[in-house]
Amino acid sequence: MNLKCAIVDDEPLALSLMESYVNKTPFLTLEGKYSSAVQAMKELPDKQIDLLFLDIQMPELNGLEFSKMVAPTTRIIFTTAFGQYAIDGYKVNALDYLLKPISYVDFLQAANKAVQWFELAQQPKEEIQSIFVKSDYKLVQIELKKILYIEGLKDYIKIYEEDVAKPILSLMSMKSMEDLLPSSRFMRVHRSYIVQKDKIRIIDRGRIVFGKNYIPISDSYKQAFQEFLDKRS
Repeated sequence: MNLKCAIVDDEPLALSLMESYVNKTPFLTLEGKYSSAVQAMKELPDKQIDLLFLDIQMPELNGLEFSKMVAPTTRIIFTTAFGQYAIDGYKVNALDYLLKPISYVDFLQAANKAVQWFELAQQPKEEIQSIFVKSDYKLVQIELKKILYIEGLKDYIKIYEEDVAKPILSLMSMKSMEDLLPSSRFMRVHRSYIVQKDKIRIIDRGRIVFGKNYIPISDSYKQAFQEFLDKRS
């Protein structure tokens, strides 16, 4: 797999370093390099970019602000000299972040993570058997067949699995998780809950029961849930 990428950084040395890293990585093709987010904002819409290496601290328009204007099909890896920006990066669904000074080893690890993400995303959702989520700064693989339900808590989600006492905590949105999961197997039943259809065993007074936990079905999802039940009743 080859990924088309672009670099945005207002520091000439950092821009040149990232360009050299891209050029010696066989599965990356450099489509553009920009010394400001304002410049990138003008030119990037005309290009199909898979992966964007984006500096955070820039004048006029910083990387976090610009990332919200980037096409949703483009994945972002932030580059920054300040570690505190990592959490903000996850809030805009960044794939990863690199702390300056950036070594080629760290760059390559992040680039490989991007390839892994695109390969997974290109599989038909019905064929996906597992997903990767970020948890404690690591990528964790979860088998779909083991998931009971997902709970949303502000910027975090909790993934509950069969026969696992402690849920996996990941800093991502419910919408991102919903898009990642095959709709043939999972359904949203509440603003804060996604359930795996085949794992539903008991429904008690309009709530789905998983052990001692009761999952509410909100009004906006009741019709779709009832249609699901009617097909199986």
